[in-house]
Parts: sequence; C-alpha cells; structure tokens
Amino acid sequence: MYIKAGDTVAVIAGRDQFVTDKKGNTTRKTGRVLKVYPNTDRVLVEGVNLMKKHQRPTQANDKGGIMEKEAPIHVSNVAILDPKTNKPTRVGYREVDGKKVRYAKKSGESLDK
Repeated sequence: MYIKAGDTVAVIAGRDQFVTDKKGNTTRKTGRVLKVYPNTDRVLVEGVNLMKKHQRPTQANDKGGIMEKEAPIHVSNVAILDPKTNKPTRVGYREVDGKKVRYAKKSGESLDK
C-alpha cells in the first residue's frame, strides 16, 4: 500500500470530497492519516468521514451521549498531497542508496524523510 500513517492526504471521491468556506469557495478536504488497515485497503483520516456513535454512560464517560468519530475510508478515495505544490498526486517508487523510496509523480519530490 502506498499510503502510510502520518501522510497528509486529500479526499478525491465521496461525500466528504469538498468543503465550502464562508465566501463560498470550495476546496478539497484534507487530513492526516491516523491509521492504515492494509487487509481491507482502508485508511483512517483525521476529520474526514465522521460518524455519530451513541455512547451509554460508563465510569470513564459519566454523561454518555452522541459522540462523533472518524470511520475508515477506502484507499482509492484519497490521494497523497504533493509537498511542493500542495495538490493531490500519484505516488511512484525509486531506489536511493539501496532503499525503496516513495516520491510524488507531479514534482518528483521525495515523500519519505
């Protein structure tokens, strides 16, 4: 899988694809990848695909209530942001010093540090 935890991604498909600001400008929703599920090809992105979960009162949470949390989305619905242009890009691999390194196809910038 070409996406790792900690990457910044943009949503390129689905209902959470765009966000509108007060002026009416639409931009792609972006977020940091919190967790990767390689068996099901899904990723958990911070602030994207929020779902409501009804929580009953427990010792840890006295009130309970309706909580909002992120749900995983399919990896094909997100694209890594290019570090140079800050736009969605595809990912390529090249060998540097005997190691396989990811790079952004649009700018050629390395994604791994």
